[in-house]
Amino acid sequence: MTDFSFDHSYARLPKRFYSASEPTIAPSPKLIKVNEQLATDLGFDPSFLKSSELADFFSGNKLDFNANPIALAYAGHQFGGWVPQLGDGRALLLGELVDKDGIRRDVHLKGSGRTPYSRGGDGKAGLGPVLREYILSEAMAALHVPTTRALAAVTTGEIIMRETPIPGAIFTRVAESHVRVGTFQYCAAIDHSEPGKNLVKTLADYVIDRHYPEALDTETPYQFLLRSIIQRQAHLIAQWMGLGFIHGVMNTDNMQIAGETIDYGPCAFIDEFHPDKKFSSIDRQGRYAWNNQPNMGLWNLARLAEALLPLLDEEESEAIKIAEAIAGEFMPTFHRRLLEIFSQKIGLPNDSEMDGFMQSTFIEMAKNKVDFTLFFRRLTQAADGASSTGLLDLFEDKDAGQKWLDDWSERFNKASSSSTDRLAGMKQINPIYIPRNHRVEQAIQAGLNGDFDLFHELVEVNSKPFEDKAGLENYELAPTSEEVVRRTFCGT
Repeated sequence: MTDFSFDHSYARLPKRFYSASEPTIAPSPKLIKVNEQLATDLGFDPSFLKSSELADFFSGNKLDFNANPIALAYAGHQFGGWVPQLGDGRALLLGELVDKDGIRRDVHLKGSGRTPYSRGGDGKAGLGPVLREYILSEAMAALHVPTTRALAAVTTGEIIMRETPIPGAIFTRVAESHVRVGTFQYCAAIDHSEPGKNLVKTLADYVIDRHYPEALDTETPYQFLLRSIIQRQAHLIAQWMGLGFIHGVMNTDNMQIAGETIDYGPCAFIDEFHPDKKFSSIDRQGRYAWNNQPNMGLWNLARLAEALLPLLDEEESEAIKIAEAIAGEFMPTFHRRLLEIFSQKIGLPNDSEMDGFMQSTFIEMAKNKVDFTLFFRRLTQAADGASSTGLLDLFEDKDAGQKWLDDWSERFNKASSSSTDRLAGMKQINPIYIPRNHRVEQAIQAGLNGDFDLFHELVEVNSKPFEDKAGLENYELAPTSEEVVRRTFCGT
């Protein structure tokens, strides 16, 4: 079928890091979609991708390629509350493949059945969350956001019980890593209760070797590791916010140390802009609202720093000083990157006035309930010489919209840098298409009824989000009042 086999570097860690487990047999798996380009990049033979064996492989019924399924152990803070053991309750790591670029990637089944960490659950996934994660993760990749990827989706042929009976499904995820902040917290808790284990050091050495080998060329590799993870997360969250994306459940077990977006549960893109917008049905206090994501990112990273303290310095007081200094770099790094992103999005120089201008822009957008993606899309069109009518139509108060536009136009025209270059930058960063919440829900509802045409079309549309295509105008538009999605739900 192919000329590779899985490697298992994670399974060579001590047994406390994982538990061997087998997928539950799916009674009648059927393939919904396989990501052929990603599969090819990972080394799958094209003939296998056309074979009848795909559904059995991606359901876990017939594993091959030297797969060795394990469920990973981790802990975490969930909405601020400490849970000492979580782990893969419905997922299995099959093994690792080295892609065409030489990057080692995990291949991971989600929804494959009960594991030792299922905590009383059935370990299975519903079709809706599987379709959502496929759509969202592939759209984010096309939007140039670091993310886990979708390799395949299958139905299992069984009905599972949630609030209502729903079709079961399994999602195959590819990631640079499944090590999370919560993995370090899990190891730190064991090291604290069982002195001499040194699981944090074992994990840190593994992460450095696999993801941050340049740390080995420094005098303080663990400080380098912490700083590198913090920088990647600062950049990642800035990219989310530049797209109006809300992760929805930024618990420490959902923050991955390689800097990829992971776990697309109650996530969504903002339609009508408001900085305090949230969608998750379980985030009643707005802990993970759009504007609060950097604060929560820093909070999570502070928990990582706590776990790494014994490696930062032998003296605890000195280790705390080092950790605080490194963590203190997060917000400046985040703000610099955020201003770079929004400077490019509006085509203005990132000068001393940019921060204030963007804050005033957000205020006007919120007051006027402006659609986030359409605002930057139509501003790009206006900068390219199109009529500004479409942009002004987004504002409830047209006079306020015109005043903002006049201010922006004056700044755009007097900037010393090339307007052609700035316009090109706007086109490269302001998407035409995003996986709008109502379109995702429509695709899910159709899928639940056995029709996957909308799902396939939505995946295709969002695979090229910056290319304007005739006939796809409906995918660009904001939802009608009847289509607005106000809440999203966790996949479990």
